[in-house]
Amino acid sequence: MARPRVGIIGNSYLLNDQYPAHAGGTMNSEAVAEVVGAIPLLIPADPRFVSVPELLDCFDGFLFTGGRPNVHPEEYGEAETEAHGAFDRARDAIALPLIRALVERGQPFFAICRGFQEVNVAMGGTLHPEIRDLPGRMNHRMPPDGSLEEKFALRHKVCLTEGGIFHRILGATEVMTNTLHGQGIKRPGPRIVIEGVAPDGTPEAIHVADAPGFALAVQWHPEYRAARDPVSRPLFEAFGKAVAAWAEGTRPAVLKTA
Repeated sequence: MARPRVGIIGNSYLLNDQYPAHAGGTMNSEAVAEVVGAIPLLIPADPRFVSVPELLDCFDGFLFTGGRPNVHPEEYGEAETEAHGAFDRARDAIALPLIRALVERGQPFFAICRGFQEVNVAMGGTLHPEIRDLPGRMNHRMPPDGSLEEKFALRHKVCLTEGGIFHRILGATEVMTNTLHGQGIKRPGPRIVIEGVAPDGTPEAIHVADAPGFALAVQWHPEYRAARDPVSRPLFEAFGKAVAAWAEGTRPAVLKTA
């Protein structure tokens, strides 16, 4: 039997400040292939090349990855400032309407870091441009130095809502995660349910209320060592079950909160 297909939403880059490229991160492909059990296919997230209707018909699920570019603040009604950093407007133009279409259809998706922020913006929420500048907040950014293991090391707890979807998937109300982000949720969208928070109150795990399918997102990076990490693996496995059900045409049952 053919494996399901998961579209990985990539980012636009200039290699060596000159050569335009799309990238999605090898760890994301590894997580999809090894844990989700699907074929990972990188999507050039640019409306010049693909449209949302085409993507909906080509894939069984979607992974919205992290990336250095941020969602442009115009997408949530705010002016651009230096604190907002770099942008990828082409990805904004594909990812945001795609998320809304997936929620409507019940087609499964899992979103990570920038993807987590995209879900909130797509559903009508806003973002803080720089979490570490807020009173009482920790620095959630990736350490500038050190090995890959040191950068992706577990750095803080995330407290999960008892009886919530993440609690049911992970079997715990407290987990340890890495943290490699600068921005974060300011105002959650009307249908965004925050189920996980860091010790400083930063939202870390969300789902879309009343979505007819798998519609989960996390602010950390579970793709790192996804097959071995006790928090990452169950999340990708749950996503994999939803993707497989969609591919079979059975439409996965919605994970309800208790």
